[in-house]
This record gives sequence, C-alpha cells and structure tokens, in this order.
Amino acid sequence: MSGRSKKGHDKSGPVASDFRPSREQLLAFINENPDQAGKREIARAFGLKGPDRVWLKDTLRALEDEGLLERKAKKLVRPGGLPHVVVLDIFGRGSDGELLARPSETRDDNGPAPLVAIRMPRGAKGRAPGVGERVLAKVFPVEDAQGPAYTARVLKIIDKRRESVLGVVRVIADGSWRLEPVERRQAEYAIDADHRGDASPGDLVEAEPISAGRYGLPRAKVTRALGRMGDEKSASLIAIHAHEIPHIFPESVLEEAETAAGFDTGPREDWRNLPLITIDPSDARDHDDAVHAEPDEDERNPGGVIVTVAIADVAAYVRPDSAMDREAQKRGNSVYFPDRVVPMLPERISNDLCSLREGEDRPALAVRMVFAADGRKLRHTFHRIVMRSAAKLSYSQAQTAIDGAPDEIAKPHLETVLKPLWEGYRILKRGRESRQPLELDLPERRILLKEDGTVDRVFVPERLDAHKLIEECMIQANVAAAETLEAKRQKLVYRIHDSPSLAKQEALREFLQTIGISLARGAQLRPKAFNAILERVEGTENDVLVNEVVLRSQSQAAYETDNIGHFGLNLHRYAHFTSPIRRYADLIVHRALIAALGLGKGGITQAEEDRMAEVAALISAAERRAMAAERDTVDRLVAAHLSGRIGEVFEGRVAGVTKAGLFVKLPDYAADGFVPVSTLGDDYYIYDEASQALAGERSGRGYRLADPVEIRLAEVVPLAGSMRFEMLTEPKPLPGTKLSFHKAKGKGRVGQKRRPGQRAGRRK
Repeated sequence: MSGRSKKGHDKSGPVASDFRPSREQLLAFINENPDQAGKREIARAFGLKGPDRVWLKDTLRALEDEGLLERKAKKLVRPGGLPHVVVLDIFGRGSDGELLARPSETRDDNGPAPLVAIRMPRGAKGRAPGVGERVLAKVFPVEDAQGPAYTARVLKIIDKRRESVLGVVRVIADGSWRLEPVERRQAEYAIDADHRGDASPGDLVEAEPISAGRYGLPRAKVTRALGRMGDEKSASLIAIHAHEIPHIFPESVLEEAETAAGFDTGPREDWRNLPLITIDPSDARDHDDAVHAEPDEDERNPGGVIVTVAIADVAAYVRPDSAMDREAQKRGNSVYFPDRVVPMLPERISNDLCSLREGEDRPALAVRMVFAADGRKLRHTFHRIVMRSAAKLSYSQAQTAIDGAPDEIAKPHLETVLKPLWEGYRILKRGRESRQPLELDLPERRILLKEDGTVDRVFVPERLDAHKLIEECMIQANVAAAETLEAKRQKLVYRIHDSPSLAKQEALREFLQTIGISLARGAQLRPKAFNAILERVEGTENDVLVNEVVLRSQSQAAYETDNIGHFGLNLHRYAHFTSPIRRYADLIVHRALIAALGLGKGGITQAEEDRMAEVAALISAAERRAMAAERDTVDRLVAAHLSGRIGEVFEGRVAGVTKAGLFVKLPDYAADGFVPVSTLGDDYYIYDEASQALAGERSGRGYRLADPVEIRLAEVVPLAGSMRFEMLTEPKPLPGTKLSFHKAKGKGRVGQKRRPGQRAGRRK
C-alpha cells in the first residue's frame, strides 16, 4: 500500500477521507484541472460518495450562483475561462522573452480576451512558433494575477499570419500617395514612389509597413494589388483578406481533384430505383442532400412514415491526410458572400463528382428512419448506396406544386414523391412540437446584387413549408448519426449548444422584470420556458425586443468531442452529418460511420481519432471566422450603397445599447450604424444594463433596445463598413428601469457618476 491511500488514490492528489473539501479547495482543483472538472471527476478526486455527492452538487451550484464558476460543456471552469484546447494568435513577447498570445475567437460576453504565455520547453522538437503566427495549443491556468492568466503548450502551428496592411491607395492634393487602411483603428501610411509596385490610385492593395523616421506618417510598401475598390467583388475581397480566409487552392489540391477517379461501387447497395429528390435554393450549384418519404406498411406502426435522407458520399473521394483533406480541414467550411462562395472543396468535387445531380449515378450515405404517427422515431439504419436523383427542385417549385400549381418539372412527382414527403413532414412536425426547440422569430435578410455588384435590394425570403420540411429531415438525420456512433462507442465530433450561463440567465431575468415578466430562478431552464415568454409577447410592442434579448442570452454553438447536447434544438445527441461538401465536421462524421458500420473504404483513421479534439477547436474557430467575414461584407456593401444619401432620414430600430451610445439597425438594409451618446441631447444619459437602455438622468426618459426610431444619416465610411447617425426621435419614458425607480422614490442620482469637469452630452 506504499504510496497509495487506502481507497487507491495517489497521495499527490486529493486524498479520500471523511472530510469534505472547502470551497477554496474545490476552486483550486477546478482551476488546476480544467480538463477533469466535471462533477463526477471532482467527486472521484476527493473520494466523495453517497450523501457527500449531494452536498457537492449543492456546493457547486452555489458557486455558480455566486459567479465563481460557470459551466462549459460537461466541465466547470472559472468565469471567462478558456477551453482546454484553443486557437491562439501570437502577437508579441513578454519581459522574459516568452511568446504572448490571445484567443483568436471572440468571447460570448464581449469581455477582454485573456493573456496566454507560451513557454517553449527545452529540447522541443520541430519549428518553434513566432510572433504573428496562429497556433493550436493546450492551455493551463495560472494563479499569478500579475501575469498572463494561462500558459500554453503548442500542439500545431496552423499558419503564419501576414504582417501586412490591407487598404486603398489614394492620391492627395500635393500628388503624394497614401494608404487608407480598411481598419479604421490603423494609422494612414505614406507610400513612396519606389514602393508603389503595380498599384494605381483607387486600388485595394496589400502593403507591408517599413521603417520610418521619427516624424511624419509611417510608411508602407505595396506588395500586391488585389483589384479596384468599388469593383463588384471588392467588399467580399476585403473580408477574405482581412479575416485571412484561405481562398486559393494549392496546385496539389486542384490536381488531386481533377484526377479523381470514379467511386468505389462496393460494398454499396443499389438504390437507383428509389425516387430520391433534391430540394434546394434556386441558385444552388451543388446538391448534397436528397429526400424521400413513404407510408410505413407495418401494421404495428399505424399511420407511421419512413423518411429517407441521402447525403453525398464525399469520403469516397476525399481520403484522410490527402491534399484535399488537409486543405478542407484548414478551411473548415465554405464561406458564403452575396457575390461569391469560397468553397471548402474544389468545384470538381463539390459541384460535379459529389453533387447529387438529377439522372446521374452518385455515391451516398443514406439513413432510413421510421417514425410513429405522433412523430417519435422508432428506429433507423444507415446504408452506403449508389443513387440517382429523380428530380432537382427549388424550394418555391416544390411549394408551388403542393399548393396546387405544379410546373412541368414537379408535376410528374407530385403524387408519388412530393405529397408523401409533405405527409412525412406533418408527422415530423408533431415530434418537433412535442420536443419544443427554441422558437425565436428573427427573420434573416438577404442582399440581392445588381450585375455590377452593387446592392439592388435587401429582402426577407419567404419562409415556406418546403424549407421547414428539409430542415426537419436534416435534423433527424443528424440525430440518427450521433445515436449510431454513440451506440458503436465510436469517437465523434458533436454539434453542441450549451444552455445559457447563470450570469446570462440572471441578466435576462432582470430585464424581463422591467417589462413585468418573471422568469423562474434556480430551475434548470429548458427551451420551452423561453418559448412561453416569446408566446406571451407575440404581437405586442415588446415582441421584437424580447426576441432580441432572448437571443443574446444564448450560448454560441460549437464543435466538441464531449457531448452536452444541443440546447436550442432541445436534443440530447446531435452531430452534423448532412453537409459534407461544405462542412468538415460532417466529413468526420461520415468517416466515423463508415468505420463503425464496416461500410468499406474511407473510414476514420486512428490518427484522426487522436486529433479529433484539436480538429474540433480548429473548425469551431473557422466557423466564427466565416461568420465575421460574411457580416463585415454586408456592412461594407450597405455602407457603399448608402454613401450617396447622407442627410436623408430613415426608419430604424435600436439594435444595441452601450455606455458610448446606440447601435441602430436599418431593417430595410440589414445593416446598422452608431449614434454617439454625446449627440443625444442636453440630458446626461446613464446606461442601465438590466433594462438595456440609456436613460436621461434628469428626465428619466431615453432609449431602449428594439425601440423604433427615426434617424438621419450623418456620415458613411464604405471602406470600413461604418455609418454614423443623428437621432431624430425624442426620448420616451422608460418605466421599469433603475433610474425611473429611484426618481420615483426621490433617491436622486444613480448609476454612472460624472467625472469632475465632465459635461453632459449635447446635441451638435
């Protein structure tokens, strides 16, 4: 028994005994073991059993309520803590020569990103990372509050970040050249005559900062001209370069795609006689999913339905560690802009060999799902098949056919394919209604461009039953994939969505109180609790406001190897399976299914399984990068579209409230601008976080999130995608805010205090 406790625990760790650990000991263990800080692991580490485990659960919940812990996946971490594996950007060196980095992903709570120190161990093999590079690393929290919050061990150097500036070349009055950076926070650069390269005035360029004298503007050297600013693709081009999105396929990848041979036919089932059809947007170029439904003839399942979903078998062409695979993993996903797509895979694969084209033989992975009449899934099976799509329909074609006006393409399939699909959807819908996923009503707007690439109009696409049908079929296929892999004990990448943190729940609770709605405290919230609130405000003046605030209370979805379920969809097991052409996560799941079910070549390898947690972190970061690039492109397009309308008045809605002012969204243009607090009037405005409002100190009147307002366009910077507005709508009473409560009680000033000599904001 030497060196061991009587319960078999190492003496170097927490020793199992009759005592319960203190709160400080629990926090210390969680801080030092971020990858082992689940309730079960903590109980095991301290030797807690029986009633002690109940005590532990209550203690951990109390620490969460006090804001000392928060839950991420199945683990408990200190607030603002990083996941154990994270993507870092190295930006400099510390006083001891160690590399300093910050997470490349933005935080959900918009707080400051923690500082990470990278200390390279002696004798480390391989090339050491340097300043300006992006790395995948394991991070470990440290107790020293004076230094970086974490240390890190580099797992992989992802890519070298360009030490360059993206901007537009301008010529000023004296004939000298300037570089106007895309990022407004960057300084303007001077460009000498011998450093202009092939650029012309008005070009979007990459430039490299060079040494400069003590006086005057910093100088830069043009390294590459990217195109004309104002050309049809300049907005997306800026986003691609600013967010470092890989968009040019290496020759080795293109060569591998062009020489790809036909798919392996064995072992595959021949399903070419099953009338699977694709239903996609009218402008879709690739088709990675096909669907079919039919009544279940089994007398033990009266009123039931069999739904089949077939997905393009990308794994038949893109093999682990091939050139295409490495590039796809680097990209993580396809990125969609209003004027172009940056695909994850070469077009030879995505738009040709793997696209489920009408009337052509294609390899696929299919799942056959049997549902009871009430929407419950009874069973499912996966198959590796050869299929032949019976028809290619758009959403509007399919919907119009069901509504009684089929065109020549849809008409032959109306009775045999479309009507059974809609009957299947009615059954799946019953299951969805019973499950009660989160039902936010926040329609997404799309930008339609003219031929010259400028904005034609912004519109909200009609939400058809055809969209909902395909969406629910895909959700059920994703669930089936996760369930099958779990049953086979096969490691996989889950699509997870955590429940709102306690801090966000409390903020939402405080806000709802300001409009007379209560939210239960302490209970484990489920989506139906939010749905009840959304139903209560539907059609009222608070409808948009509450939908916005509930959305902001939600966590961000991600890819993880540890499953916590999907809160928004209210599902216990969920994995992306249905879009391997455009998402690398789905390709991993396909390979896992092939290996787990013995479906032939192209299955997941041991090396892939060993790196799965790292890959999950990489593709989560790539997804957020894509979202930011898509959002920035829309902002620049709309800003350019409105640049000639300065001084005009628009109808808007308050989309964000900060101490510095208001963000106002223009619903007709899917973009927003800023109203500085200093321009709001002669009152002193106080930020009320709970009410999401700016309230005048003297009047108690102000502006709240989602308020409809009238604004004047005062300034536009198309290059940065930013707009500044002047508020025309007068402030209104704000019942329920802290300021109004204190004024009603005669308690005077509350909240933010004015600094000595500070003047109240006045309208300019």
